[in-house]
Amino acid sequence: MQTYTKSKTINLYQPQNGYCYNSDTHFLYDFICSNLKQFKNIQGEFLDIGSGSGVLGLLVARDFKRLHLNQCEIQENFQFLSQKNSEVNGIPNTLFKGNVLELDFEKKFDYIISNPPFYNNDVIKSENISLKIARYNDGLPLDEFIQKVSKLLKPKGKFFFCYDAKQLANIIKYTAQSKLNLESFQFLHPKESKEASLVMVYLRANSKSKLKILPPLIMFDEKGEFKQKVNDIYLKCSTHSIKCEI
Repeated sequence: MQTYTKSKTINLYQPQNGYCYNSDTHFLYDFICSNLKQFKNIQGEFLDIGSGSGVLGLLVARDFKRLHLNQCEIQENFQFLSQKNSEVNGIPNTLFKGNVLELDFEKKFDYIISNPPFYNNDVIKSENISLKIARYNDGLPLDEFIQKVSKLLKPKGKFFFCYDAKQLANIIKYTAQSKLNLESFQFLHPKESKEASLVMVYLRANSKSKLKILPPLIMFDEKGEFKQKVNDIYLKCSTHSIKCEI
């Protein structure tokens, strides 16, 4: 069984009231690291789309020190937190402010990562505006999201994201339309007896590699306690949240 040693703690200021990162981010981070193991000399420009408080990008930048962190965030309060948390953790960043679909970037990226909003319009929405933007895909439809990413990637560029597992068929369809190759994916199940709730996806530009379906990640055992793998992931992430008014 693979076990992790504790990494340098990432301190994260979070809004007192509003959206805070959740376990999806930790699992996506682990999925990214697992897929990048096969490559040497991980370096270049990487972009975190919908950076929020910055947690996903900061975790990757902490572990892959030859990557330069770029963040894209639409909400002003989270733009502030992305910048603040980068400074607090001593990780240089470039922040792009606005909707990724509308922004013109002056460069392309070797790696793009994202934990995007993925709830559909037919889901009952929170009245909190910040939560609506962070959770629901009105402003970032899946097809437009994947198409935009395909234009931002360098040749052989890599794209990692997570999404509602029930949307996998659409992910495959839009990936093919954008001429990206589906390299691997992994399902997250709350329990072994439960359906998958999340799918983590790795796409690559200009690739013809065969698809790898990774073993599923099971969150809880039958007693309702975290599986050892999940505890290991939290240990490796080593994040510390600090609530603040913004």
